[in-house]
Amino acid sequence: MQLLYAPTWHSLCLQSLHTRPKEGWFSSLDQWRHLSVYNQPCKLPPRKCFYLKRTRALNSSIQAGDSAVSTRNAESDVLKALSQIIDPDFGTDIVSCGFVKDLNIVEAKGEVSFRLELTTPACPVKDMFEQKANEVVALLPWVKNVKVTMSAQPARPVYAGQLPQGLQTISNIIAVSSCKGGVGKSTVAVNLAYTLAGMGARVGIFDADVYGPSLPTMVSPGNRLLEMNPEKKTIIPTEYLGVKLVSFGFAGQGRAIMRGPMVSGVINQLLTTTEWGELDYLVIDMPPGTGDIQLTLCQVVPLTAAVIVTTPQKLAFIDVAKGVRMFSKLKVVQQFGIPHLFDLPIRPTLSASGDSGMPEVAADPQGEVAKIFQDLGICVVQQCAKIRQQVSTAVTYDKSIKAIKVKVPDSEEEFFLHPATVRRNDRSAQSVDEWTGEQKLQFADVPEDIEPEEIQPMGNYAVQITWPDGFSQIAPYDQLQTIERLVDVPEPAPIGA
Repeated sequence: MQLLYAPTWHSLCLQSLHTRPKEGWFSSLDQWRHLSVYNQPCKLPPRKCFYLKRTRALNSSIQAGDSAVSTRNAESDVLKALSQIIDPDFGTDIVSCGFVKDLNIVEAKGEVSFRLELTTPACPVKDMFEQKANEVVALLPWVKNVKVTMSAQPARPVYAGQLPQGLQTISNIIAVSSCKGGVGKSTVAVNLAYTLAGMGARVGIFDADVYGPSLPTMVSPGNRLLEMNPEKKTIIPTEYLGVKLVSFGFAGQGRAIMRGPMVSGVINQLLTTTEWGELDYLVIDMPPGTGDIQLTLCQVVPLTAAVIVTTPQKLAFIDVAKGVRMFSKLKVVQQFGIPHLFDLPIRPTLSASGDSGMPEVAADPQGEVAKIFQDLGICVVQQCAKIRQQVSTAVTYDKSIKAIKVKVPDSEEEFFLHPATVRRNDRSAQSVDEWTGEQKLQFADVPEDIEPEEIQPMGNYAVQITWPDGFSQIAPYDQLQTIERLVDVPEPAPIGA
């Protein structure tokens, strides 16, 4: 540092005084600096005082520069230390994941404070993150005090389309399905929801069975009737032990007697017009079967993942296989499901808890059943976080090489597409006649140098690409994988090019 400012100091002195101090007067740089730092009263002739004042100003500037450099170095030290902590789900350090927020350093006091913003408040390793973050930063030699605050990202769906108002602040929607009645699906749905709530998440349960709703029997809310917001014409869910609840059984009509199309409408209204608020997880207790109601739910709701419930009997497993195939076609299970198996013992206490109105995991949080659901809950949280991360980066635009990069979740393959080629391969009604199959969008209609303005995930199966002409293109992963690819990917353009 002295090499940087010492020559400038001499240059300033010569320009200001045209002469150097006489012998016996602060002839060394250290003496001048000492006088400046300790603010000794000036007893020198006017010209020498001018010289001293300029020196003080220069030293102040130098110290400010040193402070800025020091602050940058301190921040670099802290971030380097925190980058040693690896997220086990993403396989990337927490700094690269963008978890470190509001970093504040007071180096003179050795104080460091920052916030770790995780993907969910139910993160199973949040305590480990907090402990490790404290440890690695405290090891820095100049650090005396570390303050770590934990938080979670705001609830938001992985979906670019227009969602109903009630679903716009829900991060993950989990379908619990069996397709076979009587195998314990509702028991799993309710206990999973309360396990996630016990892990710190904001949770809701939607009982989608209108013909035989189970939720009113399995939980015991103080208010057993859904209320209507008269101004917004929306449904206010009831609550039990901190979990929001909606079921046709709480609508004051018990079980429905109506035809399929009417049931689909009721389910859609109950789900989409409810004021769910901010939820990390909405657990949907799916009705048995694979008919209109199930398909409507799967198509209207942007499902994050599905939990399939079955018993070992062949009769039950045959029906469950149908449900798995249904979710596979909807890109929920085959590519984005939870590839884990959990064995849940059939215990009298588990059945009894379903009739008593108190979920087993809440009645006996330290029991064997609760531990199994805890493992399931951890698995759900980890897989949902992984899915969201994969989906958010599946299709991106690299402006430096003017190419769309595609890496479909659960695939090791990465490839590049020319933006104009993607635009020309749109299969919507605006580009292709639905009846004749005639191509309405012509090759010359799309400029060769067209670039996307925005690319957003659309559920777990596609992205929504916004183009400069205002057109919004839905591009499914399956279609992107069939488009002609760029073979010779250009080198990144120089910065500022």
